[in-house]
Amino acid sequence: MFEIFLKTIPFFCLIGLGYAAARAKFFSPQATAHLTKFVFYFALSAMLFKFSANLALRDILDWTSISAYFTATLAIYLIVTLVAILRRRGIEEGAIEAQCAVIGNVGFLGLPMLALLMGPESVGPIMMVLFVDLIFFGSLVVILITGSRDGRVSIGILKTVGLGLLKNPMIVSITLGVFWAAFELPIPDTANVFLDQLAGAATPGALFAIGASLAAKSAERVQVALWLSSCKLVLHPLAVACAALFVFDVNPYTASVMIAAAALPTAGNVFMVAQHYGTAPQRVSSTILISTVLSIVTVSVAIGLV
Repeated sequence: MFEIFLKTIPFFCLIGLGYAAARAKFFSPQATAHLTKFVFYFALSAMLFKFSANLALRDILDWTSISAYFTATLAIYLIVTLVAILRRRGIEEGAIEAQCAVIGNVGFLGLPMLALLMGPESVGPIMMVLFVDLIFFGSLVVILITGSRDGRVSIGILKTVGLGLLKNPMIVSITLGVFWAAFELPIPDTANVFLDQLAGAATPGALFAIGASLAAKSAERVQVALWLSSCKLVLHPLAVACAALFVFDVNPYTASVMIAAAALPTAGNVFMVAQHYGTAPQRVSSTILISTVLSIVTVSVAIGLV
């Protein structure tokens, strides 16, 4: 397990470098925003396309794995939402807290790290986790918040959700890659070199951007943030393990990748949703900061165990 920890250290060192650069004012918030946009729309999209173009559709749409991950994630989602309602926080805050507890940093941190540590075969299950997170749970939080405010789920809400999915570069790049693979289209050598160069910037750029964005976050409402971080780093992977291994009988290797992906810290895009809707952004900020710091140890333990 210590060997795994040593292999994860370079990834977290890049995050730490970004954090230090931002804290020293060497890297401004505007620079962080532009770097994040570059990684999100260009470098990470190139990496996702390259990975998915070498996958068969069945590698992502494995319905047994999808059922296991979805069921486990939904169970944690409902538990956290119920706890929020019992605390009299309401549906809107409950939905945001539930996002903190189940949406991990799969794109920016998980994909490059797990693909290296668990082998190229892990890409299919990681893409599956990313798809479920983005398409279902990414849509669910918008429906719950807007539906709670409007008192109903209207066609306008569903249109907003649909357009949001179509504009998400991660979904678009994965979908294009899978279709490219399905038709067995070759990637021209020149295009391949271009994609390799662009995708090569994804890992260092994404990790540096994570660290720089953490510098702007503060640890407020620590008790709630610790509860949500515990759900994300411990309860979520445990739920996925139980569902994958004991309920749905998922292939052991695929299950191990799903568990490791579930153990990742809370994703930064949860903060963007919270900020956009004006719902508990400081709570989300604290959870991202705390879960990322704790994950230096917990992610290594989770990968070591599986």
